[in-house]
Amino acid sequence: MVKVGEKVPEFQVDVFENNQTKKFKLSDYSGKWLVLLFYPADFTFVCPTELEEAAGLYDSFKKEGAEVASVSTDTVYVHKAWHDGSPSIQKIRYPMIADPTGNLCRLFGTYIEAAGLSLRGSFIIDPDGVLKAIEIHDNSIGRSAEEILRKLQAAKFVRENKGEVCPASWRPGKKTLKPSLDLVGKI
Repeated sequence: MVKVGEKVPEFQVDVFENNQTKKFKLSDYSGKWLVLLFYPADFTFVCPTELEEAAGLYDSFKKEGAEVASVSTDTVYVHKAWHDGSPSIQKIRYPMIADPTGNLCRLFGTYIEAAGLSLRGSFIIDPDGVLKAIEIHDNSIGRSAEEILRKLQAAKFVRENKGEVCPASWRPGKKTLKPSLDLVGKI
């Protein structure tokens, strides 16, 4: 399983995007931020609320130089069927990754072997392919796309402003912290 601070290994998967099936390679996003949203399955109850919320903030993620992609163990054909039948999912413009083998879910530590499904997991990868943030939790708890966007903004700020760190609930334009020089890089 990839850990925070480690480079994410190259992967290639099928995606459903813009009403087409395409290939998605991590290396195609080199130089960009990437936010991966793992979820249990299409045609469920909590998942469309999260994915629709992320779709509503998609332009904000793009403004930060990030691509968003959702990931489940469904096939691209199930993604298409869900997209065609759900007004909430029709709002999605970002890639919907198909991981029917569970290999990508295993790489990120979200795979539930007994169920063949993924836990809810949010991952932020920097432009160098290094994992900067992980959030994994029970499938009964929905996530906040606004909080994921805030974490992306904080990660981006810290990358662009060496020696500064972001306190709790930091938002762009708010005060940051400058730890003493002997602690920088150790926190």
